[in-house]
Amino acid sequence: MKRPSPEAVEHEIAALDTLDVQQLREMWRRLYRTEPPPKIKSGLLRLAVAYRIQEKAFGGLKPASKRQLQAHVAGLDRASSGDAPARPRAPRLAPGTQLIREWNGSTVLVDVVAGGFRWKERSFRTLSAVAVAITGTKWSGPKFFGLTSAASAATKAARP
Repeated sequence: MKRPSPEAVEHEIAALDTLDVQQLREMWRRLYRTEPPPKIKSGLLRLAVAYRIQEKAFGGLKPASKRQLQAHVAGLDRASSGDAPARPRAPRLAPGTQLIREWNGSTVLVDVVAGGFRWKERSFRTLSAVAVAITGTKWSGPKFFGLTSAASAATKAARP
């Protein structure tokens, strides 16, 4: 079976914008070989159909990505059942990312670089070290830059 060209896939996905909900539901049935969720909105239905078109054309997730997602879902299931506390991880920041924060009336810009962070021409190994340098007091770097939610901070505070 010949693999479609990226242009052909792009054209097929663009054509989804011209379909009504019934036509999208029919495409779902054809692509997933199951009934679509009964109350799915057309926007999400369109995205799911587009994803499946790409998945069939170019392949799906790598096995390592599937395992990571399954482990994450299992952790969420345990947390919601009360078996284990949720442990949200701080996001991994790719080099080239720039973090921006207002602090005491000034805009603070921190660059993520390989092996750490740069602020005002100085290198730091951790984001918390940057936050301490900026504020002059002990701070969680991810919390200072808004990379952790209030819920994850509360979960950490509740641990013995």
